[in-house]
Amino acid sequence: MEPARLSEGEALGVLDGLLPELAEEASRRDSERVLPHAEIRKLSDAGLFALSVPDRFGGADVSVETLTEVFRRLSAVDPSIGQIPQSHYVFLEALRLQGTPAQQARFFGEVVRGARYANAQTERGGRTITEDATTLTPDGPGQYRLQGQKFYATGSLFADRLLVRAVLPERPEGPVAKAIAFVPADAPGVTIEDDWNAMGQRTTGSGTVRLENVLVPEDDVVPFTPIFDQPTYYGAFAQLLHAAIDAGVARGALNEAKQQVAKARPWFEAGGERAVDDPLLVQTAGEAEITVRGAEALLKQAAELVGVARSAPDAANTAEASVATAVAKVTAARAAVEASSVLFELGGTRSALNSLNLSRFWRDGRTHSLHDPVRWKVQHIGRWLLDDVAPPRHGQI
Repeated sequence: MEPARLSEGEALGVLDGLLPELAEEASRRDSERVLPHAEIRKLSDAGLFALSVPDRFGGADVSVETLTEVFRRLSAVDPSIGQIPQSHYVFLEALRLQGTPAQQARFFGEVVRGARYANAQTERGGRTITEDATTLTPDGPGQYRLQGQKFYATGSLFADRLLVRAVLPERPEGPVAKAIAFVPADAPGVTIEDDWNAMGQRTTGSGTVRLENVLVPEDDVVPFTPIFDQPTYYGAFAQLLHAAIDAGVARGALNEAKQQVAKARPWFEAGGERAVDDPLLVQTAGEAEITVRGAEALLKQAAELVGVARSAPDAANTAEASVATAVAKVTAARAAVEASSVLFELGGTRSALNSLNLSRFWRDGRTHSLHDPVRWKVQHIGRWLLDDVAPPRHGQI
């Protein structure tokens, strides 16, 4: 049976109907590292993996604002589940930007019928994350051989295809430094290892992918480097979803803090009957709420500007979108770490018990905020303000 086909107006309502179930076992999945296969299938069956597919291919084609809110709400209940579809949606944008009509019809059609994609782009051996040793080598007419090894392959354990970033030799029409190979996860020569062991986001399936002499038809290869040859919203779109994950972590931590305060004992010097009668605790909670609401507001503003840039990707619109997204990402990352720490201050000593597993909010927020260092986003924001320097064109801003 094919997944449901949602409209723009249905997406958030359908998601909200699933959130209580996703939240119920989130702590146990984290503490016992139970991979959310069933939960991801439910999201997929509900049509929540086809939200950005253009309507001409049968997708919901939702706005950037709606998609961003989906990620924020998902991440408020389980940041690992919120992280899993991120690369799926980012590479669907690469397909929208660089895929041929035939490729778009085929791959978008797969997604509408329930296919899930995952990234296999980052490697551990290069000097920086932008360097790739994985290669696509011509192997006769119309096909390549793919060889390499990827790490941080988020969502790979739940995917039908792996979208592999690889170095591509020059073509007659000109050099294309890198491309994306749309590789079936069960293709001969593909090995997906469940070896992710980070302190946070424990169930994202972000382990190692080994690619040994994998046959890839030329029709399954989409150019990647040309995305950045002209003004593009692509990097801002990718970072916007990351910011939504951080904002979700922050809101989830405060939601949990409210539950814990209701159970906490009052501090004896406060003179009240309940913990919430302590004016200093109330002050702390209010400051945290301001921080999180600020992140949420900036996320919404950035989503609107990315949506504008997506519709009209000129130099001015894409630069505005990148700067706004950088501001939102910095703020959301800070909010995630701050709110998940304040959770313990509000909950008191009892909240530190391992049995409650409340550290998962901080561990998830801190782990996710390491993906793309916010210190460089601050630099780009400052240069934009002081000297009108547009942000660089790459996938991290």
